Amino acid sequence: MAASSSSAKDIDEHLQLSAFKGKFDNTEFISSVSEKLIVQSKADNGPFDPKPFLQTFEVAVDKLIALRKEVQSQTERMEKSVRVGEREYSKKMKDLNRSFDAVGNTFSGMEGRMNDVISTAVRIGDQLETVHVERQRAQAAYDLIDYYNQFTKGETNRLDALRKEGRAGRRQVAIILRRLNTVAKEVDLPTAEKTREHIEKYCEKFEKELLNLFDRCYRKGDPKMMHHCAQTLLEFNGGASCVQVYVNQHDFFINSGQKAKPSEDVVLWRSIADPDVGPPKSELGLAELFEEIRVTVDQEAQIVKAVFPNPPMVMQVFLQRVFAQSIQQYMEQLLHRGSDISELAYLRVLQMVHLQTSSLLEDLKGHELPHVSPRTPYEATEFRRSLTGTAPITGHATTTSISTMLEAAMEELFVPYTEAQRYLEREIKSLGALYTSLLAPFSRYHKSSKAKSSMFDRVVNQINASSVGTTTSAQAAAALMRFGGMTADRKSDQATEDAVREEDGLLSVDTAEKILKWHAEAMGRCVELSPPGDVPKHTFALLRVLAEAIATSYIDEATETAQARLDAADTKTEPSFQVLTIVQTVDLICHLWQQYINTAVLPLASSSVTVRREMVVFNNQTVTRMENGANGLLQRVADSVISWLSLQLAKQKKNDFKPRNDDLSFARVNTEPCVACCDTLEKVRDAARQNLSGKNLEVFLTEIGVAFHSLLLEHLRKFPVSATGGLMLAKDIKSYQDIISSFGILALDDRFEFIKQLGNVFLVRPEILKSYITENYLGRIDVSLLKPYLALRSDWGQFEKGFNDASDEIPDNFGGSAIKDRFGRLSVMMKDLEGLKVSDGLGSITMPTMPTISTSFAGAFSIPGRTFGI
Repeated sequence: MAASSSSAKDIDEHLQLSAFKGKFDNTEFISSVSEKLIVQSKADNGPFDPKPFLQTFEVAVDKLIALRKEVQSQTERMEKSVRVGEREYSKKMKDLNRSFDAVGNTFSGMEGRMNDVISTAVRIGDQLETVHVERQRAQAAYDLIDYYNQFTKGETNRLDALRKEGRAGRRQVAIILRRLNTVAKEVDLPTAEKTREHIEKYCEKFEKELLNLFDRCYRKGDPKMMHHCAQTLLEFNGGASCVQVYVNQHDFFINSGQKAKPSEDVVLWRSIADPDVGPPKSELGLAELFEEIRVTVDQEAQIVKAVFPNPPMVMQVFLQRVFAQSIQQYMEQLLHRGSDISELAYLRVLQMVHLQTSSLLEDLKGHELPHVSPRTPYEATEFRRSLTGTAPITGHATTTSISTMLEAAMEELFVPYTEAQRYLEREIKSLGALYTSLLAPFSRYHKSSKAKSSMFDRVVNQINASSVGTTTSAQAAAALMRFGGMTADRKSDQATEDAVREEDGLLSVDTAEKILKWHAEAMGRCVELSPPGDVPKHTFALLRVLAEAIATSYIDEATETAQARLDAADTKTEPSFQVLTIVQTVDLICHLWQQYINTAVLPLASSSVTVRREMVVFNNQTVTRMENGANGLLQRVADSVISWLSLQLAKQKKNDFKPRNDDLSFARVNTEPCVACCDTLEKVRDAARQNLSGKNLEVFLTEIGVAFHSLLLEHLRKFPVSATGGLMLAKDIKSYQDIISSFGILALDDRFEFIKQLGNVFLVRPEILKSYITENYLGRIDVSLLKPYLALRSDWGQFEKGFNDASDEIPDNFGGSAIKDRFGRLSVMMKDLEGLKVSDGLGSITMPTMPTISTSFAGAFSIPGRTFGI
C-alpha cells in the first residue's frame, strides 16, 4: 500500500495541468511515469514483474479520464461565456458604425456647402480683381488725360510735386511719362505737336535727372539708390541709357582706353617665328588683360545683381563691350605688330589668343545670372510693358543666356581672320615657306648635281678633256658653250656651287621628323581655328602640302638624283653601294609617314566619309610613288652589280683552267676573275647588311646570288679544263661557294652546292664519271644537259664513245648552236628542280618592318614585275 500510495503521488506530479501546456510528447510522458518502476525492476534479482507497471498505468489512466472530463466541462463554460461576449461586441460595433455614418454624412454636407461658398468667393474675387483693374485703368486714364491737358497748358506742377515725393513718386512719374509719351504720338489735335514737344522735353529732363542721380550714387557707392534709379529708368524707357552710363563710366574701360601700348614680351617675340621652338602658350600682356577681366567680371556680377532689375541683360552689354573693345584691340595689336611678322608668328599668335579666349570664355560662363520675375500679376503687366516700352535696348533680348552671347561674341571676334579660306591660305603659305626654307640647301644641291650629270655637260666635259693641247678642239668647245649660253651662266653659278656641300643633299630621318613636327603643329591649329565641319577638308589640303614637301621635294628629288648618277656611271668601273643608304632612309621615312598619317591625320577626317576615302587613296598613291623610287634604285644597283660580275668573269683567260706550267698554277690560289668577283660579292654583302634588313636583305641578296649562279653556269661552258686546271677550277668554285654561304640564304647554298658538284666532274676519273653524274647530287639533272660541260674535259675524246649510249648521242659539233637548242640552259632546269621561282629581276621582295617602327605601317616598294616591301 505504501508503494501504491508513493506511485500515486508520482503520477499526480505528472498529471498536473501545466504538464499538458505547450508541446506535449507521449513518449516522454510514458517514460517519465515509468522511470522509477524501471529502476526498481532492474534492482530486483528475480523475474520481471509487470504488476507494478499495470497498477501504475491503471491509476494514471483513471486520473487522465477524470482530468479530461474536468477540462471538457471548463471548455463548455468558457465557450458559453465567449458567445455571450461576441453578441455584446457585435451589438456595440453596429451602434458605432451607425454613429460614424451619421458623422460622415454631416461632414460631406458641410464640405459641399463650403465648396459652394469657395466658388462664390472665387467668382467674387475675380470680379473684384477685374473691377479693381478696370478701376485702376480708368483712374490711370483719367490721370493721363489730366496730365496731358496740363502739358497742353504748359503746367507741370502736379508732376513736379509727385517727383519730389521720393522713390515711389519718381517711379510713378516714370510710368506716367512713358504712357504720356505713347499717347502724345497717337493724339491728332491742333495742339498735339506742341504738347508732344513739352512732353519730350520733360522726359529728357527727367531722364537726365535720374542719370545724374545714378552717376552720383555710383561714385558714392550707394547700391540701393542705384537700384532705384535703374528700376525707375527701366520702367521709364527700358533702362538702356542707365546701362550705357554704367558701362561707359566703368573704370575698366576708362583705364584700358587710357593705357598706352603694352610692353612687349621680348622672350616670346624672339622665338615665336622659330619653327623648332614650340608655339607659345600665352603672352604677358594678354595674360594680364584676361586676369583683369576675370577679376572685374567676378566683382561686377555681384554689383549688377544688386543694382539692376535685369542683371543678365546688363552683364551681356558689359561682356560684349569687353570683347568688342578690350580683347579685340589687344588682339589687333598682337597680330599687326608690323610688316616684319612672319606667317608662322601670325598663326601662332592667332592660335594663342584663341586658346586663351576659350579658357576665359569657360570661366565667364560661370557668371550666368538669374532673370528677375515680378511678384504680382499687375507687376508682371507693368514689367512686360517696360520691356516693350518706347526705348527698348535694341539687340539685347532678355531671354538670351550669357553663355550663348559669349559664344557669339567669340565667333565674331575671330570671323575676320578665319572666314572663307583666309586661315587655310595663310596656313598653306606658312608651311610652304617653312618647307622651302628647310629644303633650300637640299634642293640646290640636287639641282646642281642633276646639272652636272646632264648630257650636255658630259659632252662639254669630253670636248674640254680632248681640247688639251689641240687648238681646234678648244675653239670648238668654246663655240659650243657660247651657243648653249653656258659661258656666263656657269661662271655665275660657280659661286653658288661652291656653297653646296655634300651633306646638304643627304636624306635624313631627322629632317623628315622636323617636317612632320611642323605639319603636326599646323594640324593642331587647324583643329583649333577651323569650324568643325571644315576640319576634314582643311586636313586634306594640309596633307597635300606635306606630301609635296616629303614625297616630291625631298624623297623624289633624292631618288631622281641617285638614279641619274647610276645612269651616268661608267659600267666599266666598280659599282657604288652608297645608294643603299638612300633606300634605307626612304624605308624609315615611309614607315614614319604611315605612322603619322594613321595616327594623327586620318582620325581628323572621320566625320566625313567622302573626304577620308579620298585621303586614303591619296596617301596610297603618295606611298607608292616613294616606294617606286626606292625600288628603282635597288633594281638599278642589282643590275649594276650583276653587270660588273659579268664583266669580271669575262676577264677569264682561255687557258686559266688548262695551264701549261703546273707549278706556277699551283702557286696561285685563285684566278684573278674569281678574286675580283669574291671581292665584289663581299662588298655587296656588307653594304646590304648595313643598309637593309629582314626580308628586304634576304631577297636582294637572293637576286644577286641567283643571277651570279646563272652567270657561273654559262661561264663554265666556255673554258676547257685539264686535270690540273680542274683543281684550279675547284678552288675558284670553293671561293664562290664560301662567299655565297656567308649570305646566310639556304636557297643559294643549294644552288652553289650544285656548282661545286658540277665542278667536280672535271676531277673524277673517266671510269667513274658516269656513275658520279647519275647517282650522286647531279642525278637530278638530265644527263644531256651535263654533256656540254663534260665535253670541256681535256680527256673527253678518249672515253666519249664508251660514255655515250644510243639514247643521248652527241654530234661532233657539240659546241655549236644546234647542241644549245637541244640541251637548253641548265640554269632554267635548276630553277624547276629547286622550286625557287625567281622572275627576271627582284621579284616579290618584301621589306619587313624596321625594329624601331611599328609593324602596322608596312607598305611595299613595287615596280612592274618587282616589289620591295617596306
